[in-house]
Amino acid sequence: MAMCEDDAHCESDRLRMIERDLRGRDITDPDVLRVMGEIPREEFVPLEQRDGAYLDQPLPIGGGQTISQPYIVALMTQLLRLTRDCEVLEVGTGSGYQTAILARLARRVCTMERLPELLAGAQGVLGRLGIDNVSYELGDGSLGWPMSRVFDRIIVTAAVPDFPPPLVGQLAESGVIVAPLGQEAVQQLVVAEKRLGKLIERDVTNCRFVRLIGEHGFVCRM
Repeated sequence: MAMCEDDAHCESDRLRMIERDLRGRDITDPDVLRVMGEIPREEFVPLEQRDGAYLDQPLPIGGGQTISQPYIVALMTQLLRLTRDCEVLEVGTGSGYQTAILARLARRVCTMERLPELLAGAQGVLGRLGIDNVSYELGDGSLGWPMSRVFDRIIVTAAVPDFPPPLVGQLAESGVIVAPLGQEAVQQLVVAEKRLGKLIERDVTNCRFVRLIGEHGFVCRM
């Protein structure tokens, strides 16, 4: 079990994560591997979870939400095929870890979160890390960015029944969107490219995410 108790342990655990859980599987994008080797994942998890920060599994972050396992973060990022010119919409800020990865690879990230405490926490960590090319919005991410805008890439980090139409509308021609599609118990990670206004979809792998609560997501159960 990883024991990320101090900087030396965390660096060792991070290197093991890169070699065993990412490069040891099918993560081949050198930029994704480099950035995930630089970002301190331990900063994005609660103190009581830090010993397991580099385990390849999701961890609770409060509010019924989780930080995704490192492999899924890497896989979704790799599927986006990011360049430094990309503007990215992220639906589901959560801990801010995926946001940090995106921000190191793209020109700008616009991230949306419905829980104010998570959004504030993520903004604080990203600020401490000096990541300043991120815009934040509190609200229903299934409705897309509230201002009229088109994005080169869109990533949804919570389960949705299908690609939300407002997000498809905000995706640029030839843009790429990645999301876990399906029902509450299990989903399929799907990547799609927009061609002539239509999505060309490809199934990637089975997965399981927390639900996206919203108009084009799931209904909140109290």
